[in-house]
Amino acid sequence: MALLQEWRDYAYAHDDNTQAGQQFWLNYFAVEKGIYEKLLSNKDVVEQGTVKELADKFETDLQLFTGFLDGINDSLKTENPIDTMEEDTVVSLDIDYEKLYYNMVACKAEWLYTLEQWNDILTPERQKELYKQQKSSTTVVKGKKVGRNDPCPCGSGKKYKKCCGR
Repeated sequence: MALLQEWRDYAYAHDDNTQAGQQFWLNYFAVEKGIYEKLLSNKDVVEQGTVKELADKFETDLQLFTGFLDGINDSLKTENPIDTMEEDTVVSLDIDYEKLYYNMVACKAEWLYTLEQWNDILTPERQKELYKQQKSSTTVVKGKKVGRNDPCPCGSGKKYKKCCGR
């Protein structure tokens, strides 16, 4: 079985409504934060290696590191083959930092997008721009309601009630 499926089966078996589940997720988030602190502190280095080598380098077990790779994959310049990944699969952590910050805001991971290391990567102004951009992307804006006797928005020239409003 691929590492990702093992991780998902294991992680999602931990219900965060139980004390053991909460402890598992708190531990995972602490490990994740530690990895991000190291990666963001050394932004000029692109980490590459097998999954096992990188897990060892970041001082975590293979399963938790697989969860980390699952979370960061959408924020990489080139995604890793996480669905088929095994211990000896070579992966790269070539991060698109703006995309990573944006995705952290989207996930409401405040413990990650407020890390001090971001100040060395993105200006506070750019952080605010990305934050606002992400928050506004999820805001639903309703357009003006079409009245029954208004021209149909499809461009037919008919009244809405005689065209698309049926």
